[in-house]
Parts: sequence; C-alpha cells; structure tokens
Amino acid sequence: MPHRVVDFLRSSANTLEFQVSTFTKSGKTSRRRESPTGAARVGHGSTERVAFAPSEEEDSSNTTTPPRSMSPLLRSSDSSDSAHTTSTTSSTNTSKEVVSAKDHHHHHHHKEKDHHHHHRISFPGMHFGRSSKDVHANTPASLSWKLESPPIVLYNDPESSTGALVSGQIFLNIKEDHELLDVESINATLHIHVTQKRPFTHHCHDCTHQYTELKKWQFLDHPLVLAKGQHSFPFSVLLDGHLPASMDGPLASIAYEFKAEALTKVNGILQPVIKLEKVLDVKRSLATSEVPHHSIRVFPPTNIKANVHYPHHIHPTGTNTLQIRLDGIARLNPKVGTMEYWKLKKLTWRLEEISKSLAPACEKHAPKLPLLPTPAEGSDAQPQQPKGLPRTETRIVGEKTIFSGWKSSYSSATDSHIELELDYFLSKSHASPAVCDTRWTAPGTSTSHEVSHQLMVEMVVSQEWAPVGKPNLVTHTGVGRILRMHFSSILTERGGIGISWDNEAPPIYQDVPESPPAYSELMMGGESMDGVMESDTLMLPSGLGSAAGSGRSSAVSSRRPSAEMQRR
Repeated sequence: MPHRVVDFLRSSANTLEFQVSTFTKSGKTSRRRESPTGAARVGHGSTERVAFAPSEEEDSSNTTTPPRSMSPLLRSSDSSDSAHTTSTTSSTNTSKEVVSAKDHHHHHHHKEKDHHHHHRISFPGMHFGRSSKDVHANTPASLSWKLESPPIVLYNDPESSTGALVSGQIFLNIKEDHELLDVESINATLHIHVTQKRPFTHHCHDCTHQYTELKKWQFLDHPLVLAKGQHSFPFSVLLDGHLPASMDGPLASIAYEFKAEALTKVNGILQPVIKLEKVLDVKRSLATSEVPHHSIRVFPPTNIKANVHYPHHIHPTGTNTLQIRLDGIARLNPKVGTMEYWKLKKLTWRLEEISKSLAPACEKHAPKLPLLPTPAEGSDAQPQQPKGLPRTETRIVGEKTIFSGWKSSYSSATDSHIELELDYFLSKSHASPAVCDTRWTAPGTSTSHEVSHQLMVEMVVSQEWAPVGKPNLVTHTGVGRILRMHFSSILTERGGIGISWDNEAPPIYQDVPESPPAYSELMMGGESMDGVMESDTLMLPSGLGSAAGSGRSSAVSSRRPSAEMQRR
C-alpha cells in the first residue's frame, strides 16, 4: 500500500515537470530550477486532482525509473478523469525523454549546487547544545579562594549559640600574557538562598527563590593597576548562632552561597565580568547527654507497662541503642486456675521525619492568597492576610522489623517480663539524606522552615493461657494487641573535637586566674666584727607569714647571746 501512494505522487509530479519543460522551450535562454513549494491542480471536467511537487531527489529518480500503475484504491470513480490521468502520464514520459538529453548537464549542475539548500532542516526556536555565543570569552584573569577557618559548625541551640567564624582569602590570578591589568572593582557577597520545592506558584522565580544577604565586601576603594601573578584579598564573617544549618529537604533547601565578581579593563575596554561562586556547608551540633532518656508507658486496658531507655539526641551516622522492658505480661485467674500470658510476636521500629514549611507568595501573586476568617462582630481586629501557604510532609528515614531477639520470663504472675535491646539507625538507601532538626524564620520575611524527628515503636502481642504449674500446655486465645509508642528524637551532627570560636580565643585580663603566692623579703639584722651592720635576706612565700614570724624570732634570740659574749 505505501509504494502505491508514492507512485501516485510521482505520476502527479510528472505532470508539473511537463509544464515546466514546455515553458522552458518557449524562448527562455537562462533557466534556474527552483524547488516548488506549492501544489499544482490539473482539472478535467468537474473533477480536480492535486499534484504535490517532490524534491530534487525524487525528480532524478523519476528520470531514470518508469512510472508504475496507479493503485485502484486511489482511482476516481469518474472514468473520464482516469483516462485523462493515464494520457497525461504517457505524454509526460514522452516529453521527458526528449528534453532529458538537453537538460542532463544543467540538471546535475543545479542539483549539486542547491542540494544542501533544499534539504537543510532548521528549527529557529530550538537550541541543541551550546552555541559559540554561549562560550565564555577569554578573560585576562581568574578568581579562586581558600578557606582558612575550621569546618563551619554552629554549636548548641539557636538561643545560646555564639555562631561560627568564617575566614579565608580570595585570589585574583592575572595571566602571564598581561604585564599590567586595570582592575576596576572586586566585590563579594554572602547570602542565604532558600529554594521552595513546592512553591506558592509554580514556574514563578520569585515564589521559588528567596535570598537573605548576610555580608557584603568591597575589596577595592578605587581602581588599581596590578601586575601579573597572584593577588590575595582576605575576608571574614561571623555567622550568627540563630541562623539555620545547610539542608536539602523534601519541601525546601537552604544553601549559603558565596559569590565574588571582578571587573577589569584591557586597553580601556571593559572585559567580561570574572565570577566565582561557592557554597558553604554550615552544620549545627547540639550538646548531647551521656545518660539515656527514661520513659514509662502504660497500655490500658491491659496491665502491660513499658520502661524504655533511649538517647534523646541521635546522629546521621552510627547506631543508637534502645532498651525496653515489658512488665505486667502475666495475670493469674484463680477462678479457673489458669495463668494468662502476653507474648511478643513482632516488633517494628521506624524513624519519621516531619517537615513543615511556609511557601511565601511574591508581590505579583500575593493577592491570590485566601483571607483568614473574619473576626467576631464588635471587635476592632481586621482580617489578616496570610503570609503564605503551609506545606507539610512526613517521610520514613529508617525502619526495621524483627521477630526474635528478646528474652522472656514467665516464672510467676508478679515476676514475668520481657527484655530486649536493639539498635536503630538512619537508612542509607534513600535518594536524599535525612535533614537535621531545624527551626528558622527569615527576619523580615514570611519564609519559615521546621524539621523534627520521632521514633515510633510498634509491638504486636498475643494472649495465651496455660494451667497453673504447667506452662508447657499453652493454648492460644486468639486475642491480640498492638502496642505503639512515639519518642521525640533530635537529629544533630556530631561535635567532634571542635569547640566554639569564643572558647578558642585567649583569655582576657579579667579572666586570668589568681597567680601563685608572691615572695616577700624578711630582714634579719645584726652587727659584724668591724661594726658594720649586716643584713640577712630570707625569701619566703607570702603564705608562710606565721612560719616566717616564728623563724625570725628564733633567729634573733639565738644571735643575741653571741653578740654579748663578743662584747665581754
């Protein structure tokens, strides 16, 4: 079927070629073949046929390949129209045989000349890859940096943290082919970039991205002429303790972006701006307690009581230990002389991450926010306009189910218990890692983020009974319970051996502790043989005043008799 359609288009194109060749013979001395773009209509009676002009490759194939018969499915029901088509096709073939010898050389010349023009496909609205215009021009210098401060860690909670100190240097590297270079300005900025993954309005840049500037540097007060080589410019900034840590959560991401720009001139002509973009990794570490947190849970209507010991602070790496002891799992039924037991069948622990974010609206989309409920009548309060749309998402960052591994004791109704100890941790198989606990609201804006974690423990117990004194004769009652507990957990980074920047500074004068006791001079006088007064100096600590006094008196009293004997 497809080859019959092609035969029909070729036969229709032959009709147009016959008309073009006849027009060429009528007296035109110079011919120029152009690719037809329209359609030629050949009419006979009341029936019309549309002949589409093919490309030059099809023209050359028509010259060497005889036309085939037309498909009966494409023939018209009009017999006169069919006869006209057949006669037109035959006359076209005859005419082409006469003209083909004359136009053979001319045809191939124009075919080679216009082949690329006729078959080139262009898409002006589409760009594949990077064009030559997007390639950065050759700049006379480059920018680099080096951080000299330790890893950026905010110690303690936002209310008591003193922040983190960041210091480093920016290097302007002037290339060898420039002996001197005019540098107009070198500026740098540090800001917090918040990206909303579920913004108020999709495809809106202002609703998706929010920026908060923290620091701005201007390294040059006026233009300078610098020689080739490397030139350094130091910078430093103190990040406040209330700032958030870097994060990449399911609702939003927070990044500290450092951007530097240098503007240069060569022969008085401004060159493209030299840029440097870096991202700072800011973490927060909270003080942890060595003593685990203790919690007691009761599960009515049963008598089961759970004593749980678990760490309140957990870390992204490593394992955490959870200890559980279940009491009240046995009960004596004196009426029938049986003992009822609760046996643990399955335990599942799961770490959940709850993310809450307020997606702010830009000035363009702010009027679309719904109004809050109207205040009661008689009050002067005005309906407040909400600052954004709240977003909430909960995901599991670690889970495991165990069916054994605990110790059970059913010795008596009062001393029956179940003890178990397990390790729980964050899963590493997730595409995006877990986010540490964060609570931050950008000052002066409606951007806010909160991330929290909780540990969920679910235990499945079933009830069984056995005669008193015969614990081996166990009978299932078919009664089961699901014991579920939730424990608040704080996910934070490990502090390591680092300390806060204010503790690294040397002590000031007022903070210097008391020095060791000072030494005092004790004078012990006496007369020599020549009548010259001699003095013996004894260096003693000031704290030994009483001992020094007693020693002085004894020394003076011992020397008096010797002096009297010498006088006699």
